Amino acid sequence: MPLIPVVSVVGKSNVGKTTFLEKLIPELVRRGYRVGTIKHDVHGFELDTPGKDTWRHARAGSRAVAISGPNKVAVLLGVEREATLNEVVGLVEGEVDVVLTEGYKREGKLKIEVCRTERGAELLCSAEELFCLVTDADHSLPVPRFGLDDAAGVADLIEEKLLHASDAPRASLTVDGRSVEIRGFVADILEAVVRGIVTRLRGCEDAGEIVVRLRSSRSSSTSGKPTPS
Repeated sequence: MPLIPVVSVVGKSNVGKTTFLEKLIPELVRRGYRVGTIKHDVHGFELDTPGKDTWRHARAGSRAVAISGPNKVAVLLGVEREATLNEVVGLVEGEVDVVLTEGYKREGKLKIEVCRTERGAELLCSAEELFCLVTDADHSLPVPRFGLDDAAGVADLIEEKLLHASDAPRASLTVDGRSVEIRGFVADILEAVVRGIVTRLRGCEDAGEIVVRLRSSRSSSTSGKPTPS
């Protein structure tokens, strides 16, 4: 599962999801974050222009068509099934700090719902699903609420809850006095193994932070080597 924070902007058709994203993206970029976006199109889409070389490649039977230029690269990959959101996010892992999606209201990601009274005050999401609400309506849900133009407020929330919280590695390691950073799947494995052992110990079932120190069992004076006679 990708480790990049993912937030889905959802709402009814023509409620202003893209308009709000056009405000939120530059606000996060201005703060120094690399932003990726994913648009979910339930109707399918076409990026190839008929007659262009890439279109001709795909029409000839190429399953993957890439076009590369001085400042961008695009890959069109034919698939047998619709990719999950996690699979799409995995394609940009390491390239961005946060992913904002437009749509994907059925995926189990944090959601920002945009609600505009002229499109109806009813919400698509329950309070449990919402990261925050962007609206001009008077909703009383126990979630953070922002105005339709308050991209800075939403960026503050994303920064506080998702980006600053992910700055520090979940696991730390010191080897012979030298700090070694652990992230990604190595941290996942280490956490799973250590927690799997510790939470089985009496009184440690609900362990939070766990600190383990290991010292080599070999004698420091011999370094594990035979002593010459």
